[in-house]
Amino acid sequence: MMLNLSIAALFHVDALSILMLTLVIFIGLCVGTFSYRYMKGDKNYCLFFFQLLTLITFLIIMVCADNLAVLFIFWCLSNTLLVKLISHKKGWIAAKASGSLAAKNYSLGALFLAGAFILFYTVTGETSIQYIVNQQRNSAFISVGIILLVLAAMTQSAIWPFHRWLLSSLNSPTPVSAMMHAGLVNGGGFLLVRFAPLYFNHTDLLIILFTLGMISALIGTLWKLMQTDVKRMLACSTMAQMGFMLTECGLGLFSLAVAHLILHGMFKSYLFLASASTAQEVRVKPPRPPSLVAFIGSCIAGFFGSIVFSFVSGHSWFSADTTFVVMVVTLLGGIQFSLPILHLKTLKNLPLALMFTGLFGLAYGLSVHVLTLPIGKLQLMQPQALNVFYVMGILTLILPWLGMLFMSHYKKNKRWQQYMLHAYVIALNSSQPDDKTVTTHRNHYHYQ
Repeated sequence: MMLNLSIAALFHVDALSILMLTLVIFIGLCVGTFSYRYMKGDKNYCLFFFQLLTLITFLIIMVCADNLAVLFIFWCLSNTLLVKLISHKKGWIAAKASGSLAAKNYSLGALFLAGAFILFYTVTGETSIQYIVNQQRNSAFISVGIILLVLAAMTQSAIWPFHRWLLSSLNSPTPVSAMMHAGLVNGGGFLLVRFAPLYFNHTDLLIILFTLGMISALIGTLWKLMQTDVKRMLACSTMAQMGFMLTECGLGLFSLAVAHLILHGMFKSYLFLASASTAQEVRVKPPRPPSLVAFIGSCIAGFFGSIVFSFVSGHSWFSADTTFVVMVVTLLGGIQFSLPILHLKTLKNLPLALMFTGLFGLAYGLSVHVLTLPIGKLQLMQPQALNVFYVMGILTLILPWLGMLFMSHYKKNKRWQQYMLHAYVIALNSSQPDDKTVTTHRNHYHYQ
């Protein structure tokens, strides 16, 4: 079979590509503008900008690729260039170790991706991604191929247990961290969404995606709460957010995952570029456990916010499918958002809490609606029927959250204190980066 190597055959620009292009260019402009002054004095100043511009170019080509070979080549080139940017400080041993760890992770992901693409070509005889995803074939090779795609996406997006490289990558310059967390880490989600039609015929695999995403989201959130270093806190947050993205894919809501990727990318780039001011952030921590009146008021406000989100985004609260999981997450977010408002003067501040949670639901729902509307024709939203696994996932979200709110009185119990201290140490040790990527003395840091 002759291969069509024309430009039209190698690339396909659709609504998904345009959204990803917009994100890449926007983040690239923000990072480049920030780097103009931030990198002043660096001896490789010009090289840094050349590599950054080249990386953005590679990403643009990658998100528009419709050829398996083109996607694979520019996937690998983008990751290779990111490794070089992570280890930008050539004389810094820890930065070199961070780049080496990332390179090993990306090499593993490249092997998974190559295996998947070889299997797809073997079965279909085609290199066109659009042809492959639109020609549904029941084949064991296709099944193995989409499993390998999941593994490739997990390595790229730092999903547990492929997360260690991300936590160890913080020796890179802040602009590189912003580009990595807001751009290339999202590559795993893009890969899953691009091949989404293949997953709708494998409901068992969707449940596995949901489970792995929940594990990564919960672990990342727990680790984030334990960190004192701002950049490490943001790294754990990215791990959690990518886990939630994978959870949305497992729910069959791939369009929602796209919206999540875009919102996360913009927000996370801002947080990294503003990490110096983030260190001065003052947090409002309501007392735990909250009063019963305050908790009931927060539940009312949270439910109101989720109703607003449901109305604006077009997702029903009472659907008997996996959309219900998203509604529960929105409800919990609204309750948590309103607790600091109601912990002092509950009845007096209830109207204020209702107004703010309503605005929260409106802003979130509107942003989701705007971002998912252009890709509606791609049919990336196929909610799955609720089953015991999804229900268990909901309970896994609710029960630990309630425990954190209402089990504070157990702190006086010595056995409970010992158990929690032991669990805390284990979790804290697990969240640490690789030893070789940690600089233990300031004289070991080479900043030129």
